[in-house]
Amino acid sequence: MKKLVGFALVLVCLASAGMVFAGEYTGKEFTARLATEDLENDSMTVWSKKFSDEMKSWSDGKIDIAVYPYGALGDTRDINELCQMGVIEFVVTDYAWISSFVPEAQVLGLHHIWPREKAPEVLEWIVKNGKFMAVLEKSFRRNGMVPLGLIWEDWMWVTSKKPAKSMADLKGLKLRVMSSKILVDQYKAYGASPTPMSFGEVYGGLQMGMIDAQMNPIFANYSMKFFEVTDHFIKMDNEAYMGIPTINAKVFDSLPVEAQQKMRQFWADSALASAKWIEARNEEDMKKIKAEKPSIEFYEFNDAQVDEMKQISKSNYSNFVEIGGPDAQQALDSLLQDLKDAKQALGI
Repeated sequence: MKKLVGFALVLVCLASAGMVFAGEYTGKEFTARLATEDLENDSMTVWSKKFSDEMKSWSDGKIDIAVYPYGALGDTRDINELCQMGVIEFVVTDYAWISSFVPEAQVLGLHHIWPREKAPEVLEWIVKNGKFMAVLEKSFRRNGMVPLGLIWEDWMWVTSKKPAKSMADLKGLKLRVMSSKILVDQYKAYGASPTPMSFGEVYGGLQMGMIDAQMNPIFANYSMKFFEVTDHFIKMDNEAYMGIPTINAKVFDSLPVEAQQKMRQFWADSALASAKWIEARNEEDMKKIKAEKPSIEFYEFNDAQVDEMKQISKSNYSNFVEIGGPDAQQALDSLLQDLKDAKQALGI
């Protein structure tokens, strides 16, 4: 009897902590569509499918979310707009492309804001314990959407036709960036010539000489074959690539509370797991790139070069407050405080 009472107390404690168990969903059947900006076997799509599977299993089949990879329902801007309008229920996209609708999201792409050590662990701490997500949700809700979490997709690499081993080499470099005012301003500050361009246009842009270089994480450089039309890979540790799982606000608010909690719980629990998955994937894809094109040169900025970039980029943080939307200052302040608290908690 004592064992049964103890087990019951454990269940009560878990439930009070916000845990959501299988069989708790009592709502109506819910069929939805989720679009990502990654290809079929890349990070956003893979983890969106895990999300779909988890929700279907947890709801005993009542929640059925169909996942559509990049291009299936439109380009990167299209899928964000479709989610905002409620034409599709979910989207998983990055901070830059959604910034046309939620400019505050660009705070995640501020250069050198993320620590070079244990960045995925820091992100997980922020999602689970910080105040930033509530601020971000306020901004998203102002635009008809709700962020469910954040996922780390590793550091960006420049893939370039020209060597870029120093700040001097960035001068005048025609560099493709994602569509974000803050990203354009930051690369201009380094002396580069940044050009926003759709994901699907990058290969042709490099091939035809419209751009000299572009920014993407390793897995995307392999999946989209950008390495075929570039000769140099450069890692500057300046910009992290992150996904934001998002749901239309009206749809989210119409769901039972237990379903809302389960969705948030899945993405919070996936923050570190997805980071470890993509880091392993990037390591494998780098090996493939080296094998398929041995002539490619890989270069990583040293500490002195990173520090030089950092001094320039941090002077642009005030610019974010001007162009990052009505909640920009609050978003920046809360993220900086969460970063400080996370590093302290993790001993960084």
